[in-house]
Amino acid sequence: MDQDSKTTEKTTEPARPKAGEQHELAVPLDANRVPARRETGLPAVIRKRRGAWRFRALIAIAMLVASGGAAYYWWQRLHPPLPPGIAFGNGRLEADEINIDTKYAARIAEMLADQGDLVKAGRVVARMDTRDLQASLKRSQAQAEQAQRAIDEANANLAQQQSQLILAQQQFDRATYLVQKGFQTKEILDQRQQQLDGANALLNAAKARVTQSERALDAAKHDVELYTVQIEDNTLVAPRDGRIEYRIANIGEVLPAGGHVFAMLDTSNVYMDIYLPTEQAGKVRYRGDARVVLDAYPNIAIPAKVNFIATQAQFTPKTVETQSERDKLMFRIRVQIDPELLRARAERVRSGLPGIGYVKTDPAVEWPAALQRLPPQ
Repeated sequence: MDQDSKTTEKTTEPARPKAGEQHELAVPLDANRVPARRETGLPAVIRKRRGAWRFRALIAIAMLVASGGAAYYWWQRLHPPLPPGIAFGNGRLEADEINIDTKYAARIAEMLADQGDLVKAGRVVARMDTRDLQASLKRSQAQAEQAQRAIDEANANLAQQQSQLILAQQQFDRATYLVQKGFQTKEILDQRQQQLDGANALLNAAKARVTQSERALDAAKHDVELYTVQIEDNTLVAPRDGRIEYRIANIGEVLPAGGHVFAMLDTSNVYMDIYLPTEQAGKVRYRGDARVVLDAYPNIAIPAKVNFIATQAQFTPKTVETQSERDKLMFRIRVQIDPELLRARAERVRSGLPGIGYVKTDPAVEWPAALQRLPPQ
């Protein structure tokens, strides 16, 4: 029996796990219990909560829609719908640029203007070094004075030859009378004739000398006038009323003929180029009313006139927006701001400001209220 009991004990003893093997104890399952998660030593995977991200996305979409709606409302408020008969296009204010250049090669001696200055027509903005021209002018003036003295001397000589001619003529007439009466020989008459011919020749020479002296005086005066004009041309003046935009050169620089010194804007000729399709450009009239609204002053409509309509369509520039992408070939329309309005506000005139130009395709159409807010007087 002892041997049987030992055998029974051996059979009922649980087997031990071997090295490298995992052993799980048999645990009875219960319906109210949750099995424990196996510990493997690996990092746990955290699942994101999709509901929170969906909520945030909806909020962002709502904010975008709200901002777009506000922008559209503001645009509609600034740019209300136009009635039929009015066309528009975007553009930039432009003014004629005038280069103030040198006429002759010279060194800049004085700079009397700078960038941003408003100048009137005829104002001196720079002077070039004219010392060499001043010396040439003085020489020509001296030559003119010398030519005038030569004329005076030639006139005196002419008067003397005229008196000699009168005397020779009198002697010839007296000799002729005496020869006819027989109181004088013919030889004496021949001598008096020779003296008369010599006096005539000397008189003609004196007259030619006077003419030559007068021509020399004219040439000297022309030289004086030439150097005077050159000196005046080396004094650079503003050709029109406007603003100095750029100072290209500086004092002391030596410039060639035609060298740029200043670039100025003609503030009396400010315009905007817009581009319209064929069906609208064909209805625009020369000198028709127009309006310009700048982005910097959206509540002011600047009065203008149409002064140019292109005769041929062209590809629109890259900086120009069109109402339809299909409108590739457009007609350029130029609207010019009233010059009298510009003269009264020359200090406010700028070039390059973006804006919108409006033109009438139907002259009978009235401007809407937004385009009737003219600049204050």
